[in-house]
Amino acid sequence: MKRYSTIMSVLVTLALPVAGTCADAPKAPEKADTKVEAVTAPKAAEKADAKTDAAVKAPEKAASKVEAIQKSMSKSSHSMMMGGAAPAEAGGAEVNTNPTGKVVETMEGGGYTYANLEVTGGTKTWVAYPVLETRVGDTLSFQGCMPMNNFQSKTLNRKFDTILFCNAPEVKGAAAKPAAKEAKKAAPGEKIKVEKASGANAYTVEEIFAKRGALNGKQVVVRGQVVKVANGIMNKNWLHLQDGTGDTKKKTNDLVVTTTENAEEGDVITVSGTLAKDKDFGGGYKYTAIIEKGSVKK
Repeated sequence: MKRYSTIMSVLVTLALPVAGTCADAPKAPEKADTKVEAVTAPKAAEKADAKTDAAVKAPEKAASKVEAIQKSMSKSSHSMMMGGAAPAEAGGAEVNTNPTGKVVETMEGGGYTYANLEVTGGTKTWVAYPVLETRVGDTLSFQGCMPMNNFQSKTLNRKFDTILFCNAPEVKGAAAKPAAKEAKKAAPGEKIKVEKASGANAYTVEEIFAKRGALNGKQVVVRGQVVKVANGIMNKNWLHLQDGTGDTKKKTNDLVVTTTENAEEGDVITVSGTLAKDKDFGGGYKYTAIIEKGSVKK
C-alpha cells in the first residue's frame, strides 16, 4: 500500500503542469476576440464618421438646394406692375439708365408716352414715361430710369426686348428743321397749294372724296402737305393731308392717312395706300374717306 501511495503521489505531481496548461486554454479565444474587435473597431469608427459626415453634408446640400431655388426664382421673377416684364438681369449688357437722345419715333398708350431715342453712337433706346406731348426731333434727357426686359404692352400690342421706365424728361427742344422744310409750311392765312402726284392711281384730295365709292378698297396715291399729326393712336400714326383742293365747309379738303411711318407738320409727302369710305373706328373716329396702311414718301 505504501508503494501504491508513492506511485499515486508521483502521478499527481506529474499531472499538475498538464492541468495548469488546460486551465489557460480558454484564454486563446479571448486573444482571438481581441483581434476581431481590433478589426471591427475601425469599421465602426468609419461608420460613425460616415454618419457624422452625412449629418454635416445634409445642411450643405439643403443650403445648396435653397440657393439653386433662389437663383431660379430670381431669374424667373416678374414684376406685377410691368405686366409680366422682368427686371434686367445683373451681369448682362450694361444699360445706360440716364439716356439723352433725339426722338425718332413716339406713341402713347396705357398712361405712358413711348419714345425711341437715338443716343450717342447711333444706337436706339426705347423709353416710357408719364404722358407728355412729344414730337419727333425733340431731344430728351432722363435720370434714374429702370430697365425692363421683355416688356409686353397690351395697349400697344407690342413687345419691347428692353425698355427704360423713367420719370418725366428734361426736354431740350425740337431740333431745328432744314430750311427747305420750313419753306413748305404755309404762312398764316396763305392757301395751301401742292402739285398733284403723277401716275395712274394718283388723285387730288378733292377727287378722292368725290370718287370714294368707286375707289373703295383700291390702291390710291395722293400728294399733299401734312397739317396735323397724331402719333401712337390704336398703334398707328394719323396724318392729315391737304393739297389746296376741296371745300372746307363740305370737309372735302382734309384727307386722313393712317400709317406706321413718321411725318411732321409742314412736310409735303406722297402717300400710297388703300382707300376706305365711311370708315367708323368707334370712339368718334369716323371718316367719309380715309387712306389706310399708307406708305410715306418725302
